Amino acid sequence: MKLRVETCRSGDVLLVHCEGRIVYREEAAALSRVVTEALRHCKEIILDLAGVPTIDSAGLGALVHLHRSADRSGNSLKLACPSPHLCELFDLTRLSSLFEIHPTLDDALEGNDELPPLA
Repeated sequence: MKLRVETCRSGDVLLVHCEGRIVYREEAAALSRVVTEALRHCKEIILDLAGVPTIDSAGLGALVHLHRSADRSGNSLKLACPSPHLCELFDLTRLSSLFEIHPTLDDALEGNDELPPLA
């Protein structure tokens, strides 16, 4: 399933809704283009991963790159609504300690209730 990315604003926050896989080539590159451009105009970006069934190593690399870009520019990049499979992937790769991950969009907008790492 090809990645579809839609954006909308919620106050000062840009929500990036993702639907499809974040994988090598066009999908990861498309997400990177959208978020990189958004970082020029928004201080806080939330990636809604509710519609993302899987992320491969290139997709994870793109997310790490975007997180570092946001951090360097004093911006914030949060992840919201990951499936249990994605949560496990973030834990296995130890990326759950890098990203601010929230179970819902509301939690991400409020900045509360980060998902705890799996035991």
